[in-house]
Amino acid sequence: MLGFQKQSGVGNIKLKNGVLMPELGLGTWKGDEAGLLAQTVKTAIDLGYRHIDCATYYRNQREIGRALKEVAVPRKDLFIVSKIFQNNHRPERVAPALDEILDELQLDYLDLLLMHWPYALSPDMGHMGFSTSDLDPVPIMDTWRAMEILVESGKVRAIGVSNFNKSILQKMLPQCRVVPAVNQVEVHPYNPEHELVAFCEISGIAVTAYCPLGGFRVDVMGDATVQAIAKAHKCTPAQVLLSWLIARGIAAIPKSTSSARLAQNLQMVPLSLDDMQSLGRITTRQRKVDPSRDTPELKWIFHESEAECPLI
Repeated sequence: MLGFQKQSGVGNIKLKNGVLMPELGLGTWKGDEAGLLAQTVKTAIDLGYRHIDCATYYRNQREIGRALKEVAVPRKDLFIVSKIFQNNHRPERVAPALDEILDELQLDYLDLLLMHWPYALSPDMGHMGFSTSDLDPVPIMDTWRAMEILVESGKVRAIGVSNFNKSILQKMLPQCRVVPAVNQVEVHPYNPEHELVAFCEISGIAVTAYCPLGGFRVDVMGDATVQAIAKAHKCTPAQVLLSWLIARGIAAIPKSTSSARLAQNLQMVPLSLDDMQSLGRITTRQRKVDPSRDTPELKWIFHESEAECPLI
C-alpha cells in the first residue's frame, strides 16, 4: 500500500524507495503556447507547487530551467520529473539523454526519470511525425536496465514509466531489479483506468494522471455529473476532478497558465462517498492521447487484445 505524508497543505505520495512525490504538480506539455511558460512555472512555485512535470518531447525544458534558476525555493524542496524520448531507447543512448535533460533544465539531478512510451524509434527520428517504419526493435528491458544504472549514479532519485498498460507491466516486472516507481498515464472519469490503477497499487507503483481535466475532444469538465458535484460544493469542475484523483491515491499534473486557476487547483474538495460513487458511474469513455488512432500497429498500448505486446 502506498503511503501519504501531508506537508504544507499538499500531500505527498511515498514512492516505493521512500522518495516523496507531491500529489499535485504542474504539467508543462504545450505550456509555452502563449510564451508564458517561465512565468507560469515561477507563479506555480510561488503558490506552493513543488512538482513540475517535464519531458524532452515538449521541447521547452530550457525555458523551464531558466525559471527554476529564478525561484527562491531550494532545489531539495522541488520534485522535478522528465522523460526520455523514444529515439533514445538504445542502452548506450540513455545516459547521454539524461545528461542532455539535466543540461536543459540546469540541474544536477532529477527526482524522477520516466520512459515516455513503451516503444522505441530510430535514433535519427525527430520529435514529430513517425510511422511504424520508424520503430526501432529495442527491448523495453534493455532500456530499463540502462535506466536502473542511472539511479546508482545519483543523477536520478527514482525511475518509472509512462503510458504502460497492465499487460506490459506484468511481463516487465519479474525482470526488474528496480521496480518502476511511477506509471504516468491518462486518467479522468472518462478514462478511469480502474484495473490498471489497482494493479499498480498492489505492485508498489504510484500512478500519476496526465490530462486529468480532459481536454480537446474530451469534455470531462462539462460532464453533467461533474458539474452537479461542483455546484453542490461551490467549487470548480477542475477541483472536483483533481479531488477525485487524489482520493483514489493518484497524483495529478494539471496544466494552466492562469494564476487564479493554479491557485484553485491546489484546493482539494472533501468529496463524499456518494460523490465518488457518482463519478464512478460515469459511462462515457474517451481519451485525449491515443496513438492507435494514427498508428494501428501500436494498438497494444491501449487495446491489448488487438495486437501483440511489444518486445520486453
